[in-house]
Amino acid sequence: MDKVFNKKAFKTTIGGQALIEGVLMRGPSKIAIAVRKPDKTIELKIEKLNDLSEKYKILSFPIIRGAYKLVDAMVIGINALTYSASFLEDESKEEIRKSDKLMDKIFKDKKENIETGLTILVSFMIASILFMIFPSLIAGFLQKHIGSTVILNLVEGVFRLIVFGIYLYYISKIEDIKRVFEYHGSEHKSIHCYEAGEELTVENVKKYPLVHPRCGTSFLFMVMLISIFVLSFFGWPSILIRIISRILALPIIAGIAYEVNRIIGKSDSNVCRILAIPGLQIQKYVTVREPDDSMIEVAIESLKAVLPEDGESDLW
Repeated sequence: MDKVFNKKAFKTTIGGQALIEGVLMRGPSKIAIAVRKPDKTIELKIEKLNDLSEKYKILSFPIIRGAYKLVDAMVIGINALTYSASFLEDESKEEIRKSDKLMDKIFKDKKENIETGLTILVSFMIASILFMIFPSLIAGFLQKHIGSTVILNLVEGVFRLIVFGIYLYYISKIEDIKRVFEYHGSEHKSIHCYEAGEELTVENVKKYPLVHPRCGTSFLFMVMLISIFVLSFFGWPSILIRIISRILALPIIAGIAYEVNRIIGKSDSNVCRILAIPGLQIQKYVTVREPDDSMIEVAIESLKAVLPEDGESDLW
């Protein structure tokens, strides 16, 4: 645990995401995607970061910035996943090509934006149904036995955490997802190594922990936890109002969760360490796996490409 919360280590804002046979890293001004191609070489793609919060200052305000960063991360992540999947060599590639041709005909140069928008919309709908609406429906069956709206919201929150746990458990059993989780481990280890000030080599990176307190998994768990508190203010209205309120409250919940996670990631206090434990345990047992050397090489390549240039800061 001391290696996870290394008081001597520099805390960076650089974060990443595991991809299909690859790793995305996001630095102060650049995004890098490194993918291990079927021929075993590494393909590196570097793009300039287009952060709207620099143009529209309201997006950098507390709470608002959390909701914005969640959507922004989804857009970048989906595009990166699509890019990493383009290197796959399997029979499904032909189906993808056919679909791409159809999308090209319909949407032309707006195809990529349309695809990303639709993916985010579908993802949001699935997340809302699975983690917001479904637990509320289940808790609703207990309304006749529970008189307190506070207890009902607490029960709903417990069901939400259970659904979240079941979801993570079952996707972790998918073979392809296991490899993504291994790349997730390479991302964490390389960032730990960078924060410790060591040279980014495979041997150095291998020494560091798999889990990281500023991981997106911890953020998602915090969203589930904070939803119990926030939604309790809405009481226990009719099912229709509950569904609407839970969907509308999601950006607020995400914003608060971001601020809490930001404090936990920045502080070395014992309280923050305790608050970080549930997220770290989920990482340890579900969403992160030990990577091999080739995966660490990919993460290092991606991380090196986004390190701060002269005049830039990546201080958390």
